[in-house]
Amino acid sequence: MWTDSTTLAGVVAAGWLATFAATTTLAQSTASKPGAQSRPAGVRVAVPVAAVTVDDGDTVSIRWSAGDLETVRILGIDTPETRHVEHDLPYDQAFGPEARAFARGIFAKVRTIEILRAAMTDPFGRTLAYLFLDGHNYSVTVATARLAAESISQFGDNGFPAEASAVRAAAKAAGPLAFEPPHIYRARMRALTTWLKSRGLYPP
Repeated sequence: MWTDSTTLAGVVAAGWLATFAATTTLAQSTASKPGAQSRPAGVRVAVPVAAVTVDDGDTVSIRWSAGDLETVRILGIDTPETRHVEHDLPYDQAFGPEARAFARGIFAKVRTIEILRAAMTDPFGRTLAYLFLDGHNYSVTVATARLAAESISQFGDNGFPAEASAVRAAAKAAGPLAFEPPHIYRARMRALTTWLKSRGLYPP
């Protein structure tokens, strides 16, 4: 673990500009192209509450059956990151664990969950969708809690203008956030990861 914050800051500042343009959490080497969504899209579909596992504030998995696991990148929001060394995120971002805990708390208490999928998956094959918990748009809820940046300005409405508008309104009403934009953090961590790996210092 880093103990010299001055050294760490210098490493980050020197390297993050080289990878700033890439904004996804997953390692770039695994990316392909967006594909057509093979599951029902454009309509709300009920999801068994017990089938959902929260990964972080904006990503969940749905276990439809023993051999069918759907990873969902929730639309409209970008929450601060949590540590995923396999995705070049060796450290938690500030407020990342809080966003994950917030999501886990909400999903643990809901009675109904519905998914509204976009027509396309993301470059990593993940479903892009809004989730509705007891009828409420989760993306609006987490934006209101000031634990997510809205991502619509960057990626568009994905065919859901009403839902996107609600998220943007919630984010605007919530005011400035206490954390840096997650896509900037991801870029900095990729630069840091490259530096650490080149010296055999990347955490296990």
